[in-house]
Amino acid sequence: MSITIKDLSCLYNKGTPFEVLALDKVSLSIGQGEFIGIIGSTGSGKSTLVQHLNGLIRPTMGEVLIDGHSLADKTTDLRRVRRTVGLVFQYPEHQLFEETVFADVAFGPKNQGVPESELRERVHEALALVGLEPDTIVDRSPFELSGGQMRRVAIAGVLAMRPQVLILDEPTAGLDPQGRDELLEQLQGLHKQSGMTVILVSHSMEEIARVATRLIVLEHGKIVADGQPRQVFAEAEMLTSIGLGVPQVTELMLALRERGFKVPRVALSLEEACEVILGLVSGGGQQ
Repeated sequence: MSITIKDLSCLYNKGTPFEVLALDKVSLSIGQGEFIGIIGSTGSGKSTLVQHLNGLIRPTMGEVLIDGHSLADKTTDLRRVRRTVGLVFQYPEHQLFEETVFADVAFGPKNQGVPESELRERVHEALALVGLEPDTIVDRSPFELSGGQMRRVAIAGVLAMRPQVLILDEPTAGLDPQGRDELLEQLQGLHKQSGMTVILVSHSMEEIARVATRLIVLEHGKIVADGQPRQVFAEAEMLTSIGLGVPQVTELMLALRERGFKVPRVALSLEEACEVILGLVSGGGQQ
């Protein structure tokens, strides 16, 4: 399952005083099984980009290829594309509406024509993938659940359609710290267990550093950085200049370096930073 984007541009409100170039000749390739983080300030083009990936926005300038099928081609079956590329919007729990968790998670595959005999398997599999116990939750109302549980049920509704690519736009927005941490852990586990491609849009440098294996940075509709998190966060000045910054633990490493301590420029987790600091305390690291 591959995604290829070639010279993709997107212009909103063309020919009006409110004309905005949301994407400006974006080109990139996404391989099977990657866990990609997309970051950028508000208005950088993140949501516009991911909405092109399952055909919610059709390309008008440039090309988006999903497994070789062009989404600009009007003969391409977008329903099939959307079964392959699942998109979870911000606050997906607002889209829950059925009386039971089972009915909500089953809604998508049922509309795809999945037979009744297979629906129960699909629902149980999807709920387990997001860390919910199917047998204890399927008959409950989704509106009786915690915010984090509701969000995981909404994500399960997308997973029940068995996409090969899962896109999540700010999935932790509005969650408390525990709900956020649980959801990120489930996404990591889902990626490792299923091998599916995961694309996560986030404003949080800490979240992205924790889960992504590749980062794409957007600014004014252009890709300004693309690489492993450690490589991208090493460009602290550039990231700060476009209003993003770096994870707090990386800020700590940079502050220590300014004070003469021999430490790495980048740390991606609290555990990593603690290990570095303990090394300083036990062995000395100031030059």
